[in-house]
Amino acid sequence: QVQLVESGGGLVQPGGSLRLSCTLSGSINSLNAMGWYRQAPGKQRDMVALITYGGLINYADSVKGRFTISRDNAKNTVYLQMNSLKAEDTGVYYCNVQRAAEYEYWGQGTQVTVSS
Repeated sequence: QVQLVESGGGLVQPGGSLRLSCTLSGSINSLNAMGWYRQAPGKQRDMVALITYGGLINYADSVKGRFTISRDNAKNTVYLQMNSLKAEDTGVYYCNVQRAAEYEYWGQGTQVTVSS
């Protein structure tokens, strides 16, 4: 059974930082992309950042220069370092692992709130 366990969300003031972690358990093909999506209240779920097993990275334009995604393949863990947080970064952040046409799994989500 595949499971994604997230941690690191919380409340932070504008300009602050948070680090999210997500660990994958279960047996799947490791040649995949892992990353993060977020969903703000009343909005659709959008991609924030993705990283492939080989280290190719894609960021949403809104987070470029502020967020950094990284991955430890030996630990099946993906990280999202979020700096210079803004109110519009508020939402539920979902960990995702995908391998095109083969599988896609989601974590349960972790709340990030940026507010003074």
